[in-house]
Amino acid sequence: MIGGSHGIGLDLAKILMKDHHLYIASRTNDHISAFPLTHIPFDAENDQLDMTIIPEEIHGFVYSPGSINLKPFKMLSNENFREDMEINFFSMVGVLKELMPRMADGSSMVFFSTVAVGTGMPFHTSIAAAKGAVEGFARALAAEYAPRVRCNVIAPSLVDTPLASRLLNNDRKKEMMAERHPLKRVGSTDDIAQLAALLLSDSGSWITGQTFGVDGGISTLNIS
Repeated sequence: MIGGSHGIGLDLAKILMKDHHLYIASRTNDHISAFPLTHIPFDAENDQLDMTIIPEEIHGFVYSPGSINLKPFKMLSNENFREDMEINFFSMVGVLKELMPRMADGSSMVFFSTVAVGTGMPFHTSIAAAKGAVEGFARALAAEYAPRVRCNVIAPSLVDTPLASRLLNNDRKKEMMAERHPLKRVGSTDDIAQLAALLLSDSGSWITGQTFGVDGGISTLNIS
C-alpha cells in the first residue's frame, strides 16, 4: 500500500492487517508504528520504491496519495496542474512499473478518484483532470491484465480526512457540506475503507474495471 499512515489508508490498514501482512510505503509511520506491518519510508513524488523490501509475490495493491486543489480555473497555474497530475497519476504509474511483474494471479488493485470526474463541479478542473487520468488508466489496465489482476477505482465525495481538513475545520462548514449530500453527512474514512477492503478480497473476485461512487448520493440523486 502506498500511503497508509493517515486518513482512508490508515482505516484500510486496520482492516487488512487482521488477515494479511501489510507493506506500507509512506513518508511517515504516524499512527502505524505499533502495527504488525512493514513500513517503508517513501515519498511518492520524489523517491523510488525500494524493491528489495517488497515480496516477490504481491496479492493486493492500493495507491492512496492524493491532493485537493480547489481553485477557479483562472487562478490555477500550469504548475498546479502538473503537481496534481504528478502526485495522483504519474507517481502511481512509476510505482506500478516496478510492481506489476510481482502481482500474483488473482490479485487486486484499488485506486482512488473523485466524484468530480463524473459530475462537473466548479473549482475542480485540476483535480478532476488528474483523477480522470486515474480512472481511464485503471480501466485500460484492468482489460490488459484480465483475468490475472483486477483493477478498480473508488470515487468518493468529500471525506473527513486530514487532507480535507480546511474544508471541514468548523461546525458551520461541516453542516453546509453535509447538507449538499442526499444522505446529509460527509463521508467517513471507514465508509471508503470498507469498500476498498471488499474489492481487495475474494468477495470482490468478479469485479474489475469499475469506478464506484461512494458519495452520499450526490452524483446521482437530486432531492432539492
